[in-house]
Amino acid sequence: MRTDLTLGIAGSGGDGVIVAGDFLVWAAASEGLYSFMLKSFGSQIRGGESSCKIRVGEDPILSQGDKLDVLVAFNWKDYAKFRSELEIKEGAVVLCDSADPTPDEDIPLPRSAHPVLYKIPLQQIAASRTGRGPGKNMVMLGVLSEMFGFHADAIQAALRKRFQKKGDAVVDLNLGLFEAGAAYVREHVQRRDQLIFSYRRAEPKMVISGNEALALGAIAAGVGFFAGYPITPASEIIEYLARLMPLYDGVWVQAEDEIAALGMALGASYSGKRAMTATSGPGLSLMNEMIGLASLAEIPVVIVDVQRVGPSTGMPTKSEQSDLQQALYGTHGDAPRVVLAPADVEDCFTVAMDAVCIAEEYQLPVIILSDQFIGQRKESVPKFDANRIKVCERPVPGPGELSNFKRYLLNESGISPMSFPGIKHGEYTAAGIEHDEYGNPTSSPQMHEQMNAKRFRKLETLRRRWPYVRRYGSSGAEVGVIGWGSSKGAIKEAILRAEEHGIKVAGLVPQLIYPPAYEDFEAFLKPLKKVIVVEMSYSAQFLKYLKSSYRLPDDVVLLKRSGGIPFTVEEIYRKIEQEVTGGVRV
Repeated sequence: MRTDLTLGIAGSGGDGVIVAGDFLVWAAASEGLYSFMLKSFGSQIRGGESSCKIRVGEDPILSQGDKLDVLVAFNWKDYAKFRSELEIKEGAVVLCDSADPTPDEDIPLPRSAHPVLYKIPLQQIAASRTGRGPGKNMVMLGVLSEMFGFHADAIQAALRKRFQKKGDAVVDLNLGLFEAGAAYVREHVQRRDQLIFSYRRAEPKMVISGNEALALGAIAAGVGFFAGYPITPASEIIEYLARLMPLYDGVWVQAEDEIAALGMALGASYSGKRAMTATSGPGLSLMNEMIGLASLAEIPVVIVDVQRVGPSTGMPTKSEQSDLQQALYGTHGDAPRVVLAPADVEDCFTVAMDAVCIAEEYQLPVIILSDQFIGQRKESVPKFDANRIKVCERPVPGPGELSNFKRYLLNESGISPMSFPGIKHGEYTAAGIEHDEYGNPTSSPQMHEQMNAKRFRKLETLRRRWPYVRRYGSSGAEVGVIGWGSSKGAIKEAILRAEEHGIKVAGLVPQLIYPPAYEDFEAFLKPLKKVIVVEMSYSAQFLKYLKSSYRLPDDVVLLKRSGGIPFTVEEIYRKIEQEVTGGVRV
């Protein structure tokens, strides 16, 4: 009996790979299981091959898992394109369509894995019901349910919910396909494996993607204006907010490009609205000048960057952590900003709220560095607790401050009250030109120095209040792992696995990337003799940032590579194990 199962599906456009994965995740969530689905597809607008990797279990799931327990290949030609993403374990169960013409000796699976192969006439069964061929994904769901113990009632309920809008005939057709698959297993399949998935039911959970969670967090935080320009993989945020914003009396605009989107958001924020935009790497590049404006004019705004493989168009449907330097240093002049990095789907909800709070209170641009791996994957998570919702207010001038209103008052915290149109005697000039305390333009080098100091003082205040790091593992460890963003799940699970094998190791994942959380890093680094830095960037952007901000141990080991495939737990665990017994230094 297994209580944690990792399954992969690969096929062509029209096979319904992602739809089938969605049903498994929704069914698992309705049974109270934790689930995690990673989608993978090419950059084509329509059609083409696709795959998904699903992990389900009773306990919270931190990562997409390692090699597969079960593989479903609708055809071997498409599976070959995802072979590196859907590797199988030794003895894994493999299901394929018997209609696939690939000879057994050419099936792209390692013989050393000794897979248990079942050929099922998926297309033939589907055609017998539909008269055509589509629907083999529903047949496959019936096969999986019958063979491995996925609860049929839960999957059937998910089918009814999905197709009810299309009428009873469509619902019945799909339920019939599901049952036909299950019946085929009962009548024709002689099991040659022992794999059965067993679990205890629990409270139903919510299924949500990182992009959706981030949009919900923005709504919860009171964002009243959103402008964006579609770009993969951030478009889901833009589309989701297009549906949500009108329901909450908000304004949603599709701008002509990313520059205009951020400009509109700044205008809305200047007028008193909590404002946000979302984009991906190339869009963030276009926004750089506007980020400088937000920083100098001290206008609150939240900018979401869902990172993809770059530069330029790169691989827009794959994940990478290579926008870090752009987020930290992009734009001209000395322009303070805050950079936050959510680490999982649930985190996207919280970080969105925190970003809005920070932007409003500190009056500067806040960049949320998400990525495709978090943004487009789906997880089942406990329903968000309404008591955790935070709505922060922007500091506005009191009556006593309006008689001689200094919008850019030089004070100790660097945070000066911000008025907006409609506040009598709160008028001031907001522009990208340097100014004095009243907002009047100035070319005084002395005033520029004072205003720079004011704007950067806000970061000192913020650093003490929002340390925002997560620590894992042994407190007495001499080896530590530092990573950021979506690598958190695999890092944490690798640390837990290492400890199970008697290896003492500590982990740290900051969510406040900039400004640096000095005190927390120093406390973490102090007992360490060796640090392993994990990042998905070819040029080691995170390691360079760490070296420029913190005093790292002399012994630093780098685990990095370009994006495309997220780190696995096994990959990080093996690095930890290797470094405990000696490895390659950088």
